[in-house]
Amino acid sequence: MKRSQHITGRVADAPSDNWVYQALPRWVWPYAQLARWDRPIGWQLLMWPCFWSAALAANADVAPDGGFSLKLKLTHLFLFFLGSVAMRGAGCTYNDLVDHEIDGAVARTRSRPLPSGRVSRLQAKLFLVGQALVGLLVLLQFNSFTIMLGFASLLIVAIYPFAKRFTDWPQFFLGLAFSWGALMGWTGVFGELSWAPVWLYLAAIAWTVGYDTIYAHQDKEDDALVGVRSTARLFAEHTKVWLSIIYGAALVFFVFAFIAAEVGILGYLGLLLAGLMFAWQVLIIDIDNPDQCLRLFKFNSRVGGVIFLGLAASLVSYG
Repeated sequence: MKRSQHITGRVADAPSDNWVYQALPRWVWPYAQLARWDRPIGWQLLMWPCFWSAALAANADVAPDGGFSLKLKLTHLFLFFLGSVAMRGAGCTYNDLVDHEIDGAVARTRSRPLPSGRVSRLQAKLFLVGQALVGLLVLLQFNSFTIMLGFASLLIVAIYPFAKRFTDWPQFFLGLAFSWGALMGWTGVFGELSWAPVWLYLAAIAWTVGYDTIYAHQDKEDDALVGVRSTARLFAEHTKVWLSIIYGAALVFFVFAFIAAEVGILGYLGLLLAGLMFAWQVLIIDIDNPDQCLRLFKFNSRVGGVIFLGLAASLVSYG
C-alpha cells in the first residue's frame, strides 16, 4: 500500500472527493469504506431491479377502464432505496471478511479497511450485524410473502463470496443475489409471484453477469496470480461476443416480462434505448483498459434508470 493511502485513510479505487470524506469524521471512514458508501454504484445496481419490479407491478395493475387501480408506490421505492443501501453495505462487509487474505494480495483492494488493518475483524462483524438489522427493519414493512422471499435470498448471499473459488461463473452467483429485488417489488404489491417478475429476474441476472464481467476485467491479472476465477478470465479475448449474447438475452427476458405485465408502449421505448446503451458498451469496450472498464461498469446505473423511467412513463400512456 502506498504511504499516501496510510495517511489519508482512503481506498485506492475510491473517489477522493466523495461526500464521505467531506461530511463524516475520520474515524467513520473505514466503516463507510466497508459499506462502500463512497461508491454508490453498488447500491444503485442493487436498487434498480427492485424499482423495475415495483413499476412492473404498477403496470400490471392498471384498471381495464384506463385508470390506475394502483399507482407506483413511492413508499415502496423509498424502502427499496434504504434496503439497497443497507444490504449492499452488509454484503460488501461480509464479502471483505471472507476475502480478507485475497484482498491483501490484489493491488486494487489491499488498501481496503480490513487488509490495511484500519478495522479489526470483530469491528467489521459488529458493523455487519448493524447494517443487517437495518435491512431487516425495512423488510418487515412488507407483506409476509415478501418477508419470506427476502429471507430466502440469504442463502445465495452467503454462497456468493466463495463462488470465485469453485466456478468460472461467480458473476452468475452475483446475479442471483443482486437481482432478487426483481421478484420482491412485485410480491410487495401482489403478495405472490407470477411469470412477469420471473422473466424480470432472469433479465436482471443476465444484465448483472454482463456488467460485472466488464468490472472483473480490471482485476484479471491479479486474479490469475491468486487463483480467483471470473467470467472476465473465462471469456478473455472473446468478451465482446459473450457480452453481445448475455446482453441480448437480457433484452429478450425484459421483453417477455413486459409482455406478461402488459406494459405500455413507453416502456418498450425505454427498453429500446437501454438496448442501444448495451450495444454501445460492447462496441467500445477495451478489456485491457481498466479505467474504461470501470467507467462502463458504472454506466450501467444509467441503463437501469432508463429502464425504470420507461416503465414509470408507460403508466401515463394508459391515461
